[in-house]
Amino acid sequence: MPKYLGKRVISLLKEKKYLCLFQFFVKCSNYPVKFMAFTQELQVILFKPQGSIDLEGGKALSEQMAGVVPQAYQLWVIDLAEVNFMDSSGLVPLVKGLKAARQSGCRLVLCNVQAPVRLILELTQLDTVFEIFHTYQDIFTTVKDNSLVLAD
Repeated sequence: MPKYLGKRVISLLKEKKYLCLFQFFVKCSNYPVKFMAFTQELQVILFKPQGSIDLEGGKALSEQMAGVVPQAYQLWVIDLAEVNFMDSSGLVPLVKGLKAARQSGCRLVLCNVQAPVRLILELTQLDTVFEIFHTYQDIFTTVKDNSLVLAD
């Protein structure tokens, strides 16, 4: 767990006590991360990188993702709405994150992929590897359709 989270929040996460919806934000470098817990059935971890995901931005995203231990009941969302550039070194944290998620039974998806980033994903054929959604809301429509339980 990242050291900048409050002790009570870390305690709740470790004990897996998600009695109701709670949200908190963490800012590390220029990449805010939003955590949302719905219940123990499904926990959504939202990463929102901004600007460029190149060598430097990719390292920052990798560090953030490494700070969260993937669990089987989690849905990791990488919202790329504010990413206007990605090079091949920026693909590293995405692929590492996907590998870690799959090994833990966690699900990782991308949303709001902008044209320059989509082009990189298509050229590397990673668009066939990642689950990509047009909007953040589309994820939950599909998740509900796939019989995962969300708290209302």
